[in-house]
Amino acid sequence: MVGTAIWLTGLPSSGKTTTALALTAALQDRGVKVECLDGDELRREVGRELGFSKEDRLENIRRAVYISKLLNRNGVTTILSMIAPYLEMRDYARAQLESYVEVYVHCPLEECVRRDVKGLYAQARQGGIAAFTGIGDVYEPPKHPDITIHTHTNSVESNVRQILDCLSAQEAV
Repeated sequence: MVGTAIWLTGLPSSGKTTTALALTAALQDRGVKVECLDGDELRREVGRELGFSKEDRLENIRRAVYISKLLNRNGVTTILSMIAPYLEMRDYARAQLESYVEVYVHCPLEECVRRDVKGLYAQARQGGIAAFTGIGDVYEPPKHPDITIHTHTNSVESNVRQILDCLSAQEAV
């Protein structure tokens, strides 16, 4: 059986990683072989030389898709917690991955700014980070995600339940 790639996309500090980790635990509790691929970790471990130009961002996504594809074909479900700010990036992932579920982690920009413990939005607004998603660079929200969760109004548990219900309905896990 092929594993499913579950892609969580949204603005920085929208709750992607928090949701991904909780979803990973919930799937493990159900006996699903699952691996969480976090965008920050992937960039640190396999994309260290990449910057934040559109070309470098596309290359980062290409690498993440490749890793996910390897795991998926061996029956491992992957949860990718990655901004993937451009529609073409997520279209590429959908085309490459046999079983793909896109989760839009919706959170208003001002709430993301409020949550930002690293201070990256403040740095971007002061010109310290030129291509920061949501400030100096675009984020193109998904046009047709498989599911949209709202991290500013719903609990992590509620959002994970919503994703699990979607996965069950699609027979994805």
